[in-house]
Amino acid sequence: MGNNGHGGTRDPGRGRQDGSTTEIRAITEDDLPGWDRALAVGFLRPHAGEATEYRRLNFEPGRSLGAYDGERCVGTFRSFDTELTVPGGARVRADAISAVTVSSTHRRRGLLRAMMTRDLAAAHERGNPVAILIAAEYNIYGRYGFGPATTTHGWNVDLLRAGGLRKGLPTVPGGRIDFATMAEVRKVGPEFHERWRRTQPGAITRTEVGWRVRTGDVKAPGPEWQEPFVALHRDATGTVTGLVAYKVDDNWDGSYPDCTLTVLDLQALDAPTAVELWRFVLSVDWVRKVVVENLAPDDPLPLLLTDPRAATPYADNSDFTWLRVLDVEAAFAARSYGAPGRIVLDVTDPLGYADGRWALQTAADGTGRCTATTDEPDLALEVGALGTLYLGGESTARLAAAALVTELRPGAVARADLLLRTAARPWNPDGF
Repeated sequence: MGNNGHGGTRDPGRGRQDGSTTEIRAITEDDLPGWDRALAVGFLRPHAGEATEYRRLNFEPGRSLGAYDGERCVGTFRSFDTELTVPGGARVRADAISAVTVSSTHRRRGLLRAMMTRDLAAAHERGNPVAILIAAEYNIYGRYGFGPATTTHGWNVDLLRAGGLRKGLPTVPGGRIDFATMAEVRKVGPEFHERWRRTQPGAITRTEVGWRVRTGDVKAPGPEWQEPFVALHRDATGTVTGLVAYKVDDNWDGSYPDCTLTVLDLQALDAPTAVELWRFVLSVDWVRKVVVENLAPDDPLPLLLTDPRAATPYADNSDFTWLRVLDVEAAFAARSYGAPGRIVLDVTDPLGYADGRWALQTAADGTGRCTATTDEPDLALEVGALGTLYLGGESTARLAAAALVTELRPGAVARADLLLRTAARPWNPDGF
């Protein structure tokens, strides 16, 4: 459970072609051993031979690129299609980009640009409204039109100070919580997650291979897998409505238990189920501290506690999913909106996919459309800022204050925020 971050994106290379004979091509399955070794080199990790078999399980012809200097692979790139939940609960097909590296011996030769522009062109041709990735380095992917669209957020909870959950919180009559084996999780987890992700903007599909990795059925690159504790919440009808996965560090202060429970995954279909899962997590014997590494940024966990000050921010809160708009009309027609209105955006996109003026027209029922126009613009912004605003995780006002959005008509920033506001902030708990 939790993040399955065995991909990611890293590339120190930038700039121009320098006349070298490096070739960019789609790899075959036979190329995977050398490609996987280059991936490990790019991420500064020791190469593990068994990782190639993991790559083979995820291999899709035509979706993995390699940069080759002669016979040696010196750059890697992989993409696959996934579904991304957008505000309002609709899903759009996203080009998910991962495993991006360029070896340090081949920096500044334009290899990333060649692979990225090739993949984005193919994604646009397939009809993907957006592309997404997780940026290992902040200053690389804005050059290709991506902007940070979701964040991670976590909490440290001191149980002695917290005093448990507040009285009077909603419960689930007839509900129950039971531990599950990894085989049971593989059986019921995917169907539950499909229902859950439709409720959470920013969430993406979990693959079959990903579930096998999370439950120890497949070994993936990275730290050695250890079986977590997994508990399922069921309502009175026996339907799974929540899941929590966690690990416990077995520490003692002399004769006194001083254990830390780390939540790896917690998802609930409704607020009463979430309360029941938190009540369970906060009552595990011997635990004195609960660490929640990644939770939705607007999750009310601290406010559920008798003393909210017992929850302090987890250190690693940062940007996570980055998004790039490839089809403005399709992307913005899919999501819902917070108020009726109209605003004209002047978008600059060096690759051309979103470049131009766009009129965003929204209705009282939450629907909207974004069409090309020649009208005078209200706001000016780069395509990366458009990606940041798309899921509703950032405000137009904050981007304007940071000089990432320019207000061309008085009041346009405030009007844009009314239109783009969402009931829930976007969150993606899964690496890719």
